[in-house]
Amino acid sequence: MRPIVALWLAALPALAAAEPGTVDWQRKVVRCTGTGAPNLRDAQGNIAVARIGAERAARLDALRNCMEGLKGVRIHGSETVGGAVSGDAGLRARVEGVVKGFKVIDKPRYFSDGGVEMDVEVPLDGVAEVVAPATSPDAGSGAARTDETGLIVDATGTGVAPGLAPRLVDESGREVYGLGQVKAESRKKSGAVAYARSVEETKKQLADRIGQKPRVLRALKADGTDLVIADGDAASLRAPPPAYLAEGRVVIVTD
Repeated sequence: MRPIVALWLAALPALAAAEPGTVDWQRKVVRCTGTGAPNLRDAQGNIAVARIGAERAARLDALRNCMEGLKGVRIHGSETVGGAVSGDAGLRARVEGVVKGFKVIDKPRYFSDGGVEMDVEVPLDGVAEVVAPATSPDAGSGAARTDETGLIVDATGTGVAPGLAPRLVDESGREVYGLGQVKAESRKKSGAVAYARSVEETKKQLADRIGQKPRVLRALKADGTDLVIADGDAASLRAPPPAYLAEGRVVIVTD
């Protein structure tokens, strides 16, 4: 397979079109389409043979498009995937390795001339594991709190940008919660946070993540992907950190 040329195009928040990729922050995937044209001359006019080559070309095209669609995806703060891999061939190769494992969704579309078009998805949490590795191999289990099963952060009106490794910080900018606090198993399964459109939607549709008695707090403001919370809220999440933080049971509600 020839080297991938990263023509990094912008990806916008929350089911945002970033031609030719689309980022869905609620499902935490980037979805792309790959198209392969048949080479009937090399296939000596055999449509079936031409289609095999077209499928390979469609997969390569989908890989390129997903890489392009990841450019503007933020990691944390204002840092983007495109910025992180710029000038770092090793990191770009690792991101490509994750993207190559994309899942073909629905059925490929076959055309009468032997051409093929397919839709694929790449989980953003897999990309996060590469571009934002945790500072420690695993996190502590945290302290049990029987009255709280998860955390909902209401960030509506703050202009927060969804990201792969967002943080909660106090009013002085000190980290309260981030990817490094999440256990390795939970990081791989669901990342540091999920995103939703409303508190009620979160309680109904993401109950498996935040449980039946989630705590709800209001963010004061946003700094890129990071959210500033009140010092009082920060203190209560630090002493000691609740167990649900180590499990990544956090949802951010955006506009």
